[in-house]
Amino acid sequence: MRVDRRSALGLIGAGAAFSSTGATAAQAAAVRFDHGVASGDPTAQGAILWTRVTPVNADHAAPIPVRWHVAQSADAKPLESGEAQARPARDFTVKVEPKRLKPGQDYVYWFEAADGTRSPNGRFRTLPQGKTQDAVFAVVSCQLHAGGYFNAYRSIAQRDRVDAVIHLGDYIYEYGADGYGAEIGSKLGRIAEPAHEVVTLADYRIRHAQYKRDPDMQAAHARAAFICVWDDHETANDSWIGGAENHQPATEGDWKARKAAAMQAYFEWMPIRDAQDGNPWEAINRSFDFGDLATLMMVETRLLARNEGAAFKGETPGAAEIAAVLATRNRADRELLGEAQRAWLEQGLTASVAAGKPWQILGNQVVMARVAGPDMAKLFGADKAKGMLATLDPSLRPRVEAAQAATAPACPSTWTPGMAIPPRASGYMRASGNRALVRSSCRATAMPSGPMTWPTMQAVPSPWSSAQRASPARRSATPCPPCRSATCWPRRMTKSCCATSAPRAISC
Repeated sequence: MRVDRRSALGLIGAGAAFSSTGATAAQAAAVRFDHGVASGDPTAQGAILWTRVTPVNADHAAPIPVRWHVAQSADAKPLESGEAQARPARDFTVKVEPKRLKPGQDYVYWFEAADGTRSPNGRFRTLPQGKTQDAVFAVVSCQLHAGGYFNAYRSIAQRDRVDAVIHLGDYIYEYGADGYGAEIGSKLGRIAEPAHEVVTLADYRIRHAQYKRDPDMQAAHARAAFICVWDDHETANDSWIGGAENHQPATEGDWKARKAAAMQAYFEWMPIRDAQDGNPWEAINRSFDFGDLATLMMVETRLLARNEGAAFKGETPGAAEIAAVLATRNRADRELLGEAQRAWLEQGLTASVAAGKPWQILGNQVVMARVAGPDMAKLFGADKAKGMLATLDPSLRPRVEAAQAATAPACPSTWTPGMAIPPRASGYMRASGNRALVRSSCRATAMPSGPMTWPTMQAVPSPWSSAQRASPARRSATPCPPCRSATCWPRRMTKSCCATSAPRAISC
């Protein structure tokens, strides 16, 4: 079921208008900027600028006026300024958009309260127009606050150049202090707030606020504009149009209400453009053109049209369960994008190719390639694989052997039909002649219709799992075949990277 803005606000009780008397009283409110600043969804003339104004008085309940400024440097005269209101109905968050800047330029921005309190400075780069030699991205996802420090975001903040940070989902996780990642979190003092699983609007707001207080997270947001989509954990694990694996209606209420609360908090706390009038609230698919170099298309694959995922129950499914899941997975009537989004994607890819752009990039939450489970005999040889299986606990060994015999896929719940590269998607990608690079939260997949440029990728080691998933790729030391004339940069898209006709997928 889709949720539009009006019904969502009704469900969660937000949106009361404030009187002019309340706004006047707000003029003297003492405030802090505890959650830093952020920018997102850049255009050639600006970007969405975000902050959260924290009243010193926790009982403050009136709008708080703020001014915002954009300049070429922190000490320069503002080029564009404006006023906004931090309203309780939006949890005192503010989003504004300058629209008179120049393309392909770096800018500094900040906010000021009526009492003179100033936010930290942030930076962003507008989208280029026309001839563009390269673009520099950091690609991140799956940041479990309890699972480790966000040192990878500190690394992003220290980069000399970052045109945009592409966030592919799982910005927050919904679990409580005794849930996923809790063991590490308790050792590091990174305990989930609130302590219970987040379900209500207030819960989701508190969880977003906790993530935004992380100093490394703040530093990355202040460094560059984020281009974000949600995955499942911004609502609940394995979410789909009608529910989620981690949503129990009997104890956690109506899924529509929980989804509306999660989306409301997301739009409040993230530097993302609000949903356009006439579109479903879930329709956050949108595109970005980096001059004549690349088109980035961010798709929504969770809440807009997705069927319930075909997934195994337990760690080691048996042959019968594998067969049943594969049968469900391969049904032609299963949906992921929805017809409207699929048409938008096809049109966008076709237009990008027609415009002569060498890169088409899909920002995508879930694995798109067919990913087979490990074939131990092929990896280690039959004798060694047999010996390894013999070391397993007798209660576990038969199920692992059954999974090996049935060649279970590693990711059964990905794109559809077959929840893999679907004929519908790959068909129109090839029909448009595009050279799509599909970037998901755990894999990069090339989908060529012919020779294509391809950047090699390598993961950055990190001591904590959540930071590993959020790590930007680094330069590979090996020139990419077959030209051997240049080393490709995984975070730098160029027009001169090596050409290869072989589709490749590299886990990161």
